[in-house]
This record gives sequence, C-alpha cells and structure tokens, in this order.
Amino acid sequence: MDLARRPRSNGRGASDDPWAVPVLAPRRGGPADRFATRLHGRHPAAVFFAAVLTGFALLAALSIALGLLLTDVVLHGGGVARSDESVVKSIVEERTPFLTDTSEVGSTIGGAPLLPILVGLVAIACALARRWVIAGFAVFALVVESATYRVTSIAAPRERPEVPRLENLPADASYPSGHTAAAVAVYVGLVLLITSRFRSRGVRIAAWVLAIAIPVLVAMSRMYRGMHHPLDVAGGLVVGVGALLVLLFASRAANAAQAARRAPRPARFSRTATTRSAEPVA
Repeated sequence: MDLARRPRSNGRGASDDPWAVPVLAPRRGGPADRFATRLHGRHPAAVFFAAVLTGFALLAALSIALGLLLTDVVLHGGGVARSDESVVKSIVEERTPFLTDTSEVGSTIGGAPLLPILVGLVAIACALARRWVIAGFAVFALVVESATYRVTSIAAPRERPEVPRLENLPADASYPSGHTAAAVAVYVGLVLLITSRFRSRGVRIAAWVLAIAIPVLVAMSRMYRGMHHPLDVAGGLVVGVGALLVLLFASRAANAAQAARRAPRPARFSRTATTRSAEPVA
C-alpha cells in the first residue's frame, strides 16, 4: 500500500488504493522510522505493540503528574477550586428537561457501549480488508485512552462537583473526564484518517466541524450532569490527544517496519564463486 503518493484531482486521497491513509505513512528519518530501525528485523506487529506500550507508559506518567499537580497543588491555592466548582454549579442551575435529555445523548455518544461498538465495527471492516495497521489504530486509540484514564483516576483521585449528579458513578473519579478523552480519541482519530484520505475541502471542513463539535457536546454534557469540573475536561482533552499521538507514532513505526521487510535485499555472493571469478583463465 503506497501511502506517499500525492492526491489526484478527484478529491480523493493519496493513491488509487481506497484504504490508503497518508497520515499513517512514516517520514523517512523521522522518529517512527528511527524507532522501527532500532527494532530492525522485528515483525511489524511487534514494532507496533512496542511503540504502543512505550507511548502508553509516557502518556500515563504525564497524565498522573498533571493530576497530582492539580489535586495536590493547584486546587489548594487561590480561588482555582472555587472557580472550577462555580462553573459547574452555574451550568446545573440551567437544567431543563430538554437539556437533560440532550446531555444524556452527549454522554452516550462519548462512552460505552457506543464507542466500543463503533471502534469494533471499524476494526472488523479493516481486518476483512487486511488493513491491520488501520484496525490497530482505531482499537488501541480507545484502549490507550481508557487505560490512561483509569490509572490516572486511581493515582490522582478527585471528588466530583458538589451538585446533584445525574449518574451514580464513583464520587472520587472526577479527574480526568474519560468521556471527553474517549470522544477525542475516537471521533477526532477517525476524522484524522478520513481527511488524510479525502482532500475535498468541503469534506474536510464538514468532518472537522463534526470532530470538534462532538467532544464539545460530550464535555458540556458531563459537566451539566454534575460529573466533572472544567479542569477535568481539560485533563480528558490531554489524554485523548495524547492517545492519538501514541497511535500515530505506533502506526507509522509499524508501516516503517513493513516497508523495511519489503525492501529488496542486496545480492549475496558465495566465497567459492568469488574465488573462482578471481582465478586466471588459461
């Protein structure tokens, strides 16, 4: 699959291959290419998982550090905690039956079971087409996000807003917003792949408007329902974007490893043949 060709005039992506996704193509000499080179000879799947695990460890460490900084330092000084809480209280005061129903929709599109089903369908379609890297990108963007959210909420627990909450979830798992992180990882990730493939300006604008609008709706819905503070939503944004960066890196590294396996190997000459060619002809 050639991911490096330039787009054609029909507005579609980088090649005649309908599954080509240029954004997952490694840059020669770039970080992903160098990572794959260090694991020279390894199967692309092994390179992919090595990159995912490395990226997850770094993202989790960053997320936990930010969580501890927030809960142990930032919220104990000045009026940050009061401001963070007051935003949620002002949103909750505007509750109406219509907005409550809308917030339920926003929460649904940003969580289970919808997102796992959506990701599963994308992965199945890609697997049937034998596009394993794209399938891995879709699945593990959500996996890395979910795992990072879980370890962060355990390592840096924060109480949810002191307002009437519309869901019965653990009260000390406010930071970060898992729904916001998942919405970014899945919807923005899918749009990133789509807009990489399709160069039509109208398609790109519509797709990115949707990719931005959905996480915003999810974030507002979670605060409306009393489940998160604004800073929790910001933490979820960091986790979601971080998960996408991890999977972009892992996918490019896997493609670099695959390209190295397909590259023609230099011809090998036996010592006997070399010796014979060097003998004088009588």
